[in-house]
Amino acid sequence: MAHSLKINGRTHSVDTPDNVPLLWVLRDELSMTGTKYGCGVAACGACTVQIDGEAVRSCQVAVADVWGEVTTIEGVGTPDNVATIQQAWIDHQVAQCGYCQSGQIMQAAALLAENPAPSDQDIDDAMQGNLCRCGTYPRIRAAIHDAAQRMKEA
Repeated sequence: MAHSLKINGRTHSVDTPDNVPLLWVLRDELSMTGTKYGCGVAACGACTVQIDGEAVRSCQVAVADVWGEVTTIEGVGTPDNVATIQQAWIDHQVAQCGYCQSGQIMQAAALLAENPAPSDQDIDDAMQGNLCRCGTYPRIRAAIHDAAQRMKEA
């Protein structure tokens, strides 16, 4: 079945069964490989994208159920023009193996859009579903605080 999806400001048409997870459409149909497959059951957050600004696990959203514009890590910034949250990630050297980081950034960006001055507890609550096997949680928290401060000053 044909589906029309608006992703990162651009409309894409894909012909795929209704029940195919958005994650596979992004990766396999549209070659947007920034969104990662982690667990496949929404337990790790590696596949986090935003739909209408809400952080969601793309492995659990069927393509037919996508309700709005999708933003992936490819839509957050570019190598030549990184987003504030990405710059904070770089400055705090958050990424180690890096596998979970696109999902972490998408979750953090959704948090900052909703709460521009999160407390440690707000960050912990928002990020609890995004797992990092390298244990970069203190750096993630510091990067989110830094990004919040930079966004406030901009």
